[in-house]
Amino acid sequence: MLSIGVDIGGTKIAAGVVDEDGTIIAATTRSTPATDPELIEAGVADAVAELRSEHDVVGIGVGAAGFVGADRRTVVFAANLAWRHRSLAEELERLVSLPVVVENDANAAGWAEFRFGAATEAENMLMVTVGTGLGGAIVMNGQLVRGSGGFAGEIAHMTAVPQGQWCGCGRRGCLEQYTAGTALVRTAKRRAATGDPLMGPLVQAAGGAKKEIDGPLITRLAQQGDPGARELIAEIGGWLGEGLASIAALLDPEVIVVGGGVSAASDLLLDPAREAYAANLTARMHRTVAPFEQARMGNRAGIVGAADLAR
Repeated sequence: MLSIGVDIGGTKIAAGVVDEDGTIIAATTRSTPATDPELIEAGVADAVAELRSEHDVVGIGVGAAGFVGADRRTVVFAANLAWRHRSLAEELERLVSLPVVVENDANAAGWAEFRFGAATEAENMLMVTVGTGLGGAIVMNGQLVRGSGGFAGEIAHMTAVPQGQWCGCGRRGCLEQYTAGTALVRTAKRRAATGDPLMGPLVQAAGGAKKEIDGPLITRLAQQGDPGARELIAEIGGWLGEGLASIAALLDPEVIVVGGGVSAASDLLLDPAREAYAANLTARMHRTVAPFEQARMGNRAGIVGAADLAR
């Protein structure tokens, strides 16, 4: 039984035909016209039509970057896409004449890791995606936790620092502002602007232009052994570990899976996160400390998870 998974991001629509083992057997992409909901839906429909031309599918799962209602049909709000209480499933079903399930993109990626990736041996998983922003997904007793309104797992907007850094959600001090790629780059540019000598190699690698510093560049230099880049990544790893320790007080996860673009730094990020997590974990001497695992599904996680949830 085949289904189609669609991962809608801020710049790209990625879609694939997925089998019951989580294998993508055909894939395609389209650009995302982020400011126009109807054009986004038309792009999804066009991608689906291409994939259906050669494969018989039973339904479509859509991973959407935003707050998805408990009905798994409506995108209530998206910070970076033009969705406000948009009946996305209904609109797509009208265009493609197949049943559609909509899920938050981090939930879809988390479900893929639970079913086919780094957490297949677990019943209780917490996944965090550390990319441009911070995403979260919770699986408890083998079930994806959505909450009463569908908004569960939005760990990015837990308060890490009261009255701290402004967040795009309109509040201050959210965990995302200290752990995600935006925080990594912001700190690097700030330190470079002050003439911090540890940032010298980073500025040089950016062609001497501080504004050209980005997350992949920092990660690459860190992997090459640059002390300044490693320090930057270790800092957000520490914040991440502290935040996850607070979450563990509530959820007690069996395993913590870390994905997203910044996770490409691997143990340069995960080791500081593990250390901070253990140091801040309540009753840590009397409980099993959840292992941190790097996500295994990569960029295909959203497609695979959305397709599996639809099936």
